[in-house]
Amino acid sequence: KERNAVLLSEDDWLAQLYPGEVESFDDYVRLSRRMRPLVKDLVQKMLRAGANVVMDFAANTTKQRAWFKELCAEVRALHEMVYLAASNEVCLKHIAKRRLEQPERAVFDTEQVFLKVVQYFEEPEDAEGLNVRRVEVSG
Repeated sequence: KERNAVLLSEDDWLAQLYPGEVESFDDYVRLSRRMRPLVKDLVQKMLRAGANVVMDFAANTTKQRAWFKELCAEVRALHEMVYLAASNEVCLKHIAKRRLEQPERAVFDTEQVFLKVVQYFEEPEDAEGLNVRRVEVSG
């Protein structure tokens, strides 16, 4: 609402396009890659039309963030990446809560998957050339 933007959620897209198929981290990686060209095309069309877009997509690695930056640069769109800085403990508390609130995600939203994913995490760096807004997340 703050940005008068269209929200696109990777989790929602995966659930709609591939219902019941994201059961492991490998499934997520494979299916996320498969839908990225479609998402990129749609987002760029929306940006060219003057819409504001908020993308709730993974940006845990330099490579993932480079895709986002390229998507914006190709259409000369301004961007802001919101980096939620949280400890593993806080993330695991949020995952446990989400499992209760959204039981359909319980198969994939596990401590084991989180611990696998977090080992690939790379904190955003100034050299990436992104406009980063850091938000500290607690309890």
